[in-house]
Amino acid sequence: MNKLYIGNLNENVTAEDLVKTFEDHKIQYSGQFLMKTGYAFVDCPDDQWAMKAIETFSGKVELHGKRIEVEHSVPKKQRTRKLQIRNIPPHLQWEVSLDVYLHSLSFSVLILSTVNTDSETAVVNVTYGTREQARQAIQKLNGYQFENNALRVSYIPDENSDVDSQRGPDNGRRPGYGPRGNSRQMSPGSGIPSKHQHPDIPLRLLVPTQYVGAIIGKEGATIRNITKQTQSKIDVHRKENAGAAEKPISIHSTQEGCSAACRMILEIMNQDSTYTKTADEVPLKVLAHNNFVGRLIGKEGRNLKKVEQDTDTKITISPLQDLTLYNPERTITVKGSIEACCLAEQEIMKKVREAYDNDVAAMNASEQETVHVYIPAQAVGALIGKKGQHIKQLSRFAGASIKIAPAEAPDSKMRMVIVTGPPEAQFKAQGRIYGKLKEENFFGPKEEVKLETHIKVAAAAAGRVIGKGGKTVNELQNLTAAEVVVPREQTPDEHDQVIVKIIGHFYASQLAQRKIRDILTQVKQQQKGGTAGTGGPQGPHPQGMPELGTPQGLAQEPRRK
Repeated sequence: MNKLYIGNLNENVTAEDLVKTFEDHKIQYSGQFLMKTGYAFVDCPDDQWAMKAIETFSGKVELHGKRIEVEHSVPKKQRTRKLQIRNIPPHLQWEVSLDVYLHSLSFSVLILSTVNTDSETAVVNVTYGTREQARQAIQKLNGYQFENNALRVSYIPDENSDVDSQRGPDNGRRPGYGPRGNSRQMSPGSGIPSKHQHPDIPLRLLVPTQYVGAIIGKEGATIRNITKQTQSKIDVHRKENAGAAEKPISIHSTQEGCSAACRMILEIMNQDSTYTKTADEVPLKVLAHNNFVGRLIGKEGRNLKKVEQDTDTKITISPLQDLTLYNPERTITVKGSIEACCLAEQEIMKKVREAYDNDVAAMNASEQETVHVYIPAQAVGALIGKKGQHIKQLSRFAGASIKIAPAEAPDSKMRMVIVTGPPEAQFKAQGRIYGKLKEENFFGPKEEVKLETHIKVAAAAAGRVIGKGGKTVNELQNLTAAEVVVPREQTPDEHDQVIVKIIGHFYASQLAQRKIRDILTQVKQQQKGGTAGTGGPQGPHPQGMPELGTPQGLAQEPRRK
């Protein structure tokens, strides 16, 4: 049974006070409160009760003059990569804004799933790439003022992550792991697992709901047998997507353990389908983050075709249109014999893990980014503040360099603000700039703040941002709700770079910036591996590049005057 931690209590608060407070808010509890000075613990009857208590009390209810805090109490050895984020502001675009902010922290967000959006504030569960990233995220996110709401973040305990979660031998630790689940073989000083271990990339399967019972077995006997034989930890997410025809399964183990568990699950489904005569064959469906799928497919589909040929399978991948911003996984469907599907799984996950390694290395490099934000010329004074105090405070708050460029002409109506810093600093600095313009009434009370930002990309990579026939840039616009424009007739600067323009409200602009940076990272990785082309399907053509990206596909002049 899990416990809740009740904190920020007045030292005079008694167990009777807590019982009455719970009863006053229609939360019945017949157990006992373990009282300490300034805090208390309480056993949770079930998950639903715990969720209701957290949502009802945390940061909202006063007891003897102090607002109490309620969250999961999680011992260190039970802390995982999974966090729960509460008190998210309730508006239609919260999924976009939260997704952008989480990714701006330069952490690897593998899964972002909605828990509840029916109450006054939303609740989501987040799975990070590593436990260390989850720990850092708690430090950065807890209490963060997100659109005037202070976020509340807590660990989801290992034993409570899913009712169907089963531990393998050695108390759930996988081979080669120390007592806290961290790999013993780490890259020096980086906290990144060494190559070929990949403890933080689960194998994610999508299985028909009708076979979930057979996979779990009577009283969990079948899945316990799988975890024991494969030395893995398996989560069957039965509660996700209520009523859906398919349910995800996460397998945590070594590469060999994941593949062995996959084979056993596939065999169980095929046996059950034969017995019940529900299907002629059950395809293998693997879930993978969209960031990795492009490298799995390869240039002109070569990587995927090779996997098909080598394993004698037919592989299809779900379209981009099926993605959502807060669950960006694509479904890789593999058809063939059980043996062939298992071979294909190994090749697919090999590519995914390679992509993950490259992405983590790139994130840890923490490259400085430079973004040019254009603001109304009359707003420059407000942004700088008296004796430069506001811009200095903003720079310290964001951890970014913020400079106002000289006016291009005496009558210029727009001024360029140069923001330099890593992704999180960009998010904070640009967010405050947007907020300052609204606060100082440079936009009407019902008018959304939309600004133009410029980022520079290598001329050779511009074609990748546009995509064949403008496909990539149009998908960017549809996904982010921002205008993304690569102006034609650009002459590369002294660094052989050209400008990409992004026009939109803050979250649209941020999401577009992050997606473009993702594309550029992929280009760099392909160039290092010697697989890059000359800038995408249409090649680098900075001098006469067609400006694809406006809704009409026509050229658009800069909005500055």
